[in-house]
Amino acid sequence: MSLLSCRSAFAFSLALLASAPQAAPALPQLGATTNDLTVSGISSGGYMAVQFQVAYSALVHGAGIIAGGPYYCASGSVNRALANCMEATGKDTPPQPAETLNTIRQLAKAGKIDAPEHLRDDRVWLFSGGNDKTVAPSVMDALAAFYREALPENAIRYVKLPDAGHAMPSVSDIQPNACNTSTPPFINRCKDFDAAGQLLSHLLGSIKPSTSATDGDIIAFDQRPFISGTAVDASLADEGYAFIPNACRSGNCRVHMAFHGCRQNVGEVGRRFIEGAGYNHWAASNRLIVLYPQTIARSGFAFGSTQWLLNPKGCWDWWGYTGTDYHTRDGVQMRAIRAMIDTLAQPPKR
Repeated sequence: MSLLSCRSAFAFSLALLASAPQAAPALPQLGATTNDLTVSGISSGGYMAVQFQVAYSALVHGAGIIAGGPYYCASGSVNRALANCMEATGKDTPPQPAETLNTIRQLAKAGKIDAPEHLRDDRVWLFSGGNDKTVAPSVMDALAAFYREALPENAIRYVKLPDAGHAMPSVSDIQPNACNTSTPPFINRCKDFDAAGQLLSHLLGSIKPSTSATDGDIIAFDQRPFISGTAVDASLADEGYAFIPNACRSGNCRVHMAFHGCRQNVGEVGRRFIEGAGYNHWAASNRLIVLYPQTIARSGFAFGSTQWLLNPKGCWDWWGYTGTDYHTRDGVQMRAIRAMIDTLAQPPKR
């Protein structure tokens, strides 16, 4: 190669480096308390919230589920996920509570998840829309039946809205869809129904009224350090997001994990779920850090990966596309989320 060619190649390399997107900052250490950790999610995020609650039941103390279903409903099968755990018609039904409890006990005995006894002090808030054509109300009924076997009755609140579609009911989004719809960004206005406010109030107990979300900041953070292997092979985005109230910079705030649904990540709808789902207004006045981890869509191979992975709608893994341990503490997405929480709990850097 000539000297001129070498210089040209070097200049081209520098141009590529200069144009490459810069990594987001690290997730800050905020000295958060995890004694009252709560999780919630919609659709695949609802399934993920159930998975995380069950697998880390010693850590999680409450879950809000919107259009989700029972733990390990899909049993590692995408066909079962689409039938038994979404449409649920005829013989294709979700698992019965006894079956789910037996699965949980076996996994706990094998050391794959926390002991189910830790679920007894949890609180859960459940929501189902009567016009949900994606996750049938009967699937949410099956989840409620499981919780009634595992928790005291007064710990469970199950809300149904006959007209609601497959979406997050919110009063915070600037351009919400109609209540009965099931289209992106999957954030609907159902009169004054505030799902985030209701679920946080039930999970956390007495909370202060919501305030302006300007009393805090939405930050982007680098998700890659929390992932074993590459982010793309876990169908996780390079960047996640968090809402941090101003009062939480000095430590000792609680944490809530909010899982978006399919086709609801930043790559699909921008920050609509992060800004419009309704959590931040409540978090700002209640010393609550809200984590918004992010998936990415995968349709086979991807740049920088030799692994075939099919997740075209950017769903959380609740049927096994990342491996057979997806629903346990060994699941790559599960470990990543736990590591994020551990980082928030570390003392602030001085």
